[in-house]
Amino acid sequence: MTQELPASGYSDGDVDTNSTSVTSLEELAAQRYSRRQALFRGAGATTMAFMGTAVLAACGDDDDDKKLDISAGSNAATSSGRVVTLTGSPADGEAAYATSWAQTSGTAVTLTGTGSVVSFIAPAVSAATDLVFTFTAKTPVGQARTAQTTVRVSPSALGFAAVPHSLADVVKVPSGYSVTVMTRLGDPLSASTAAYANDGSDSDFAHRIGDHGDALHFFGLSSAGGRDDGSSVRGLMVQNHENLNVQYLHPNGPTNVSSGPRPAAEALKEIEAHGVSVSEYQDAGSRKWSYVKGSSFNRRITPNTPMSFHGPAAGSSLLFTAYSATGIAGRGTINNCANGITPWATNLTCEENWAGYFRRDAADDAKRTAREMTAIARYGVTSRTGNFAWSTASSTDSIYTKWNATITGAAATDDYRNEFNQYGWVVEIDPYDPASTPRKRTALGRMGHEGAFVRAVAGQPLGVYMGDDSRREYLYKFVSSAAYAAADGASTSRLAMGDKYLDAGTLYVARFNADGTGQWLPLVFGSVPNRAATGTYPEYVFADQADILVNTRLAADAVGATPMDRPEWTAGNPVTGEIYLTLTNNNAAGRPLTGTDAANPRHYNDPKGASATAQYGNPNGHIIRLRETGDTTAATTFKWDIYLFGADAADAGAQVNLSGLTADNDFSSPDGCYFSRATNPAGQINPVLWIETDDGAMTDRTNCMLLAALPGHVGDGGAKTITNTGSGGATATQATYQGAPATAATLRRFLVGPVQCEITGIDMTPDGRTLFVGIQHPGEDGSAAAPSSHWPDSQTGTAAATVRPRSAIVAITKDDGGIIAL
Repeated sequence: MTQELPASGYSDGDVDTNSTSVTSLEELAAQRYSRRQALFRGAGATTMAFMGTAVLAACGDDDDDKKLDISAGSNAATSSGRVVTLTGSPADGEAAYATSWAQTSGTAVTLTGTGSVVSFIAPAVSAATDLVFTFTAKTPVGQARTAQTTVRVSPSALGFAAVPHSLADVVKVPSGYSVTVMTRLGDPLSASTAAYANDGSDSDFAHRIGDHGDALHFFGLSSAGGRDDGSSVRGLMVQNHENLNVQYLHPNGPTNVSSGPRPAAEALKEIEAHGVSVSEYQDAGSRKWSYVKGSSFNRRITPNTPMSFHGPAAGSSLLFTAYSATGIAGRGTINNCANGITPWATNLTCEENWAGYFRRDAADDAKRTAREMTAIARYGVTSRTGNFAWSTASSTDSIYTKWNATITGAAATDDYRNEFNQYGWVVEIDPYDPASTPRKRTALGRMGHEGAFVRAVAGQPLGVYMGDDSRREYLYKFVSSAAYAAADGASTSRLAMGDKYLDAGTLYVARFNADGTGQWLPLVFGSVPNRAATGTYPEYVFADQADILVNTRLAADAVGATPMDRPEWTAGNPVTGEIYLTLTNNNAAGRPLTGTDAANPRHYNDPKGASATAQYGNPNGHIIRLRETGDTTAATTFKWDIYLFGADAADAGAQVNLSGLTADNDFSSPDGCYFSRATNPAGQINPVLWIETDDGAMTDRTNCMLLAALPGHVGDGGAKTITNTGSGGATATQATYQGAPATAATLRRFLVGPVQCEITGIDMTPDGRTLFVGIQHPGEDGSAAAPSSHWPDSQTGTAAATVRPRSAIVAITKDDGGIIAL
């Protein structure tokens, strides 16, 4: 609410300490002119406050005794990140008067505009802070008078009304915000590529936006086309493409997709629709965004793009293939999920569920050693066709045959028996150099990489935090050997910086202890014990460090890491350095009633739909956070608690809805997480945390969503004992550590997506005034003949019943130009 403030420290002389009866100048002015104050009143607590102090008047002393009456408006209150407009009033609005504004005191801001009306974004503050501004008016003969106004700025607050649940086929955002659809599946990236027909007839996805857009990042460009980390009007959007809605890519769906043989043209289209895209975005003014179709920066990186291997596993015989006889080269990246951004402005794309793309015939098992079969089973390379049966499209073209990992030759260089070892890595890409070769960073380990959040603190080693996205997998951290030098962040030899910081160091895996502490366990050859025999698989003896990095999951098993409920995105609070990890969910098999632990403490049922379908385990997921001992990336111990527990507020009891969620902020299956950039008020002092969902448990009530939060810190809650419930009414207790419960002030739903989508991929411009969000696989359960979503066409009107859905990025802006969420 806009408030008029009392005088606070500086009175502007509008007080009387003289006890004599001489008439003051203020009184003289009041006798001659009718004076008034203007206070712009807000519509509510989430509405921005405008302007200033009490009206001030002063008398001129020119020869004809003309008086100059001016006003700087009334005092006002606002909060960080909101737009404030200052409006001065010179002498009855005389246009001939020269007017200007200047800041007198308080946290410095940038004034936009000239003359009587200027505006600014309220800065980040830790406590209520007064900003004083001076308005000056000059007559044509140079007479000047001034008046002042004070704007009191309070700390950041969520400044929007929560978006309700929605099952509509549109992206819904709060009132006062607008949505612009940006790059979509199939959009052409080269000037010569035809517009996307979206009827299954399109080809050449090596020059089109891929499918299932996932993690994204906006890399700033200067007007001259160089790197500019501060640009909020031009940049390169780098986006992952995780998977396919294959039913929409072909005229009538795919041919023989489950077993083959596949038509080569269909298989090639599907292969090329994976990977990464780079596309130029531009703001035409006032945040009117579009993409540049023929930009020289536009690029597709696909499963066919040449790659090079770096770090300790490069050159290992485990990476030998018919394409790469030395284990140094490779082709392609696939199932690219979350990401990471380096301080030298490269993109880390993460290969997640790559194992299912490979075919291994039944005869292959007998040709493998026991060690190989143990590793193959641990990573799940067990399909007899591969996800899309690509290997059946040709018996000679290696674009297709590399997806068949069956041993057919005498040596590893005769076939693609090791091709799956070339995937599961973090891949570094220089977005500013379309000719550069992406580098796979083997020091960061091989797994189902969900993301790779980079924490860079000058003078400390670089820290890279990574989740392995499968049930009962682990949280990892890589610590560089080299201490980070801030000057390296500006290097133009960007991939060389990756060589310096990402190729040498120590990979750790996390153990979460029952007392709220944790340990980072090093995965270093010589200190990692043999992995014990399990079931039919014998003890695994590691051969060297390359073996540990290629088979990281086995090494993590061996040292006793804590299995987690599907570790997904990692994000770091830019102020506190605390690390957040989303744990999407687990089922009854992965987290039975007797299989909980302090870091993964819940087992319960969340009945779904009218039929009350049972969902036992941890179907709604949670978010865990940790703080390193000494706040250093090289720490080997940490403290942790559970920041939020997902829950359906309408159904969940107190032993499930532990975070006190309501209809305005309940959620299920947290997936993406991201902190607002530290370059704007939303990422400063108390940064906004964004939470994206990939939900299947609560989708009978609402589509997937994006929430904004103002989180506290590790330890702001306390110990908690949960009573879990299993099938048949059995119960068991589990002790854990829980953060402070959510409130309407600290957690709100900001966006709900269209039908059958996942919300994933998020970034903002450095100024915080545009938020980019990925909408993945809308209508994923439909068919070519009967699409179950028509988004994004449905965003702006009624789409025809045959219109096929497309994954896309949206740009979200605040109608008043303010900072998103505040």
